[in-house]
Amino acid sequence: MAAGINAPLTTPDARYIIVRGRLWRRSNPSLAPHLRQALVDELMSARRAVRVALRSDDKALLRQARERVDAAKVGLGERGPVWWTDGTPDLNRHMARNTGYAESYANLEKGQ
Repeated sequence: MAAGINAPLTTPDARYIIVRGRLWRRSNPSLAPHLRQALVDELMSARRAVRVALRSDDKALLRQARERVDAAKVGLGERGPVWWTDGTPDLNRHMARNTGYAESYANLEKGQ
């Protein structure tokens, strides 16, 4: 991490990061490093394409760029089917305080 930037809070099972109290699904930890890097590179490229499309007000280009973002996030495991296999439901985008992570999140907030 760069100086002055803290790593995000994570749930005890490492399935989610917590940003402003909201759960965001982490990428699949079992992805091969070269595949993960290729998907991250594609995600960053697609996000740049979204920015270009927004500036140019090109709706078709924007749709294509957003589809690329979604495909990369699905590949990473951040969207689409969950990457864990124990049947636990996906809580992506839920507020941590409203989930089974509420107690551990409260402790994380307190610094415990």
